Amino acid sequence: MELVDPLLAGDRLSLARALSAVENEDETGRAVLNQLFAHTGRAHRIGVTGAPGTGKSSLVNQLARHFRQPPAGEAPHRVAIVAVDPSSPFTGGAILGDRIRMRDLAGDPGVFIRSMAARGSLGGLANATASVVQVFDAAGFELILIETVGAGQAEVDIARLAHTTLVVEAPGLGDDIQAIKAGILEIADILVINKADRPGVESTERALRGMLDLAHPMPHVFRHHGRLEMAPAPPTPPPNQAFWMPPILRTVATEGVGIPELAEAIAGHRTHLEKSGEWARRERSLLQTELESLLLETLFTRWRSTISEAQFQSVLDKLQDRRLSPHQAIQDLLNGRQP
Repeated sequence: MELVDPLLAGDRLSLARALSAVENEDETGRAVLNQLFAHTGRAHRIGVTGAPGTGKSSLVNQLARHFRQPPAGEAPHRVAIVAVDPSSPFTGGAILGDRIRMRDLAGDPGVFIRSMAARGSLGGLANATASVVQVFDAAGFELILIETVGAGQAEVDIARLAHTTLVVEAPGLGDDIQAIKAGILEIADILVINKADRPGVESTERALRGMLDLAHPMPHVFRHHGRLEMAPAPPTPPPNQAFWMPPILRTVATEGVGIPELAEAIAGHRTHLEKSGEWARRERSLLQTELESLLLETLFTRWRSTISEAQFQSVLDKLQDRRLSPHQAIQDLLNGRQP
C-alpha cells in the first residue's frame, strides 16, 4: 500500500496521512492497520492521567525532552505523544491545548505529537486512540506517551491501553479523596506529585502513601510499653506472582525538577514487567479488549442492517409510550418480531 512502505521507512508525511485515515475509521484506515499490525508490539506505552490542573501536559513535555536528550552514555529514544484533548463544542475537533504547551518540541525529527478529540468518550480516551498508538508503534517510535483529557473520575480506561500508567496529583487541589473514590490510585504504576514546590505537598504525599499502605500492606512498626514492636506483614506473594509497589515521586515539571528520577522509575517498571511476565499479560489483555470492542461494533452493525428503519422506530414508539420495556424491546428485535 502506498502509505505503508514509506511510513515504515520513516516518512513523516505518510505517517500523518495514515494517522488521519485511522482516526476517520474508514476503509483506508482499516487497510493500513491490517498491514501494520505485524510490525507492532515493540513500543513502551506510557499513560499519563490525573485531574485537570495537575500539569500533565508540562510533565509529558519534559519527559519527552529527557528521552530525546538522555544522560551521557544513553541513546536518545524516538518519542510519540498522543494528546487526547477535549472536543470543541462547535467543530467536534481537538482544541489543541497540548500543542500550545509543547511548542519547544517542534522541529525535533525524533518527536511526533498527535492531538485527538475525545469526542465525548467518558474514559478520557478517544475510541481511535488504540489504533493511533498501533500506527506509532509500527512506525518505530520506542516510547509512546498517551495523555488523557483529565476528566477526573472516568480515566481508568488508560490502564487498558498503557504498559505503565502515571497518575499525576498536585498539592492544593483537594481532589485526593475523589481520586481514591474513582479508582484512579488502583491503576497507578507510578504516582507523581507535580507542582511539588507548592504548599501542602507533604500532606498530599502522606494521603497518597496512606492509601498505598492500605492497598499494599507492609510490616508496621509501633511502640508498645516503651518497646518497638513490629506487626507481621501479610504472607509474601508467590514467586510467580507479579508485585510492584508504586513509587511516589515529586516533580516540578515547569523547571524540570524530578524528571530524571521519574524517567528512571519508568525504565524500572518496564524491567519489572518484562522479568515478571506482566508485559505479555498486559499485551494480551489489550488485544482482548480491542477484539471484544470490534466484535461488538461489527455484530451491532451487521444486526442493524437486518432491521428496517420503520421497525426500529416503531419499537422506539412503544418504548416511549411505555407499552414495552427496554428488555422486551430487545427480545422482540432480536427475535425478528414485527411491531
